[in-house]
Amino acid sequence: MEIRQYKNSDLEEVLASWEAATRLAHPFMTDEFIDQERTNIAEVYLPNTDTWVAVVDGNVKGFIALMGNEVGAIFLQPRLHGKGVGKALMDKAQDLHGDLEVVVAEENSIGRKFYSRYGFKVLEGSFNEHLGRQVLRLKFIANGA
Repeated sequence: MEIRQYKNSDLEEVLASWEAATRLAHPFMTDEFIDQERTNIAEVYLPNTDTWVAVVDGNVKGFIALMGNEVGAIFLQPRLHGKGVGKALMDKAQDLHGDLEVVVAEENSIGRKFYSRYGFKVLEGSFNEHLGRQVLRLKFIANGA
């Protein structure tokens, strides 16, 4: 496995990883919402984030998008969950920024379990208008304090 910076030629594989993981972890999202977010990822989010991809067997199978120390997104092909790919992406983010923060949908048990195992702690909960759902802001402190 290789972790490297995103290139424009990775777009379709990044979107495929995002959609597969999103449909699994966010079953409440409608097809219309997902279609709109696909466009937003390509046109708004990726151009404005520091994005790293996980290459497995020569193909992009996951990514992490960072806005400073904020994890804007981390998604990978579901068949790779629990295989160290997400941890490798998060390790890259930690290497770059140390302490990290992320917002996760309260209903996203897959994401919450991953973040908890990595060492993130809940800072606060709030309602996200865009998702129409409760979300949690989590923080990872690099030195474990």
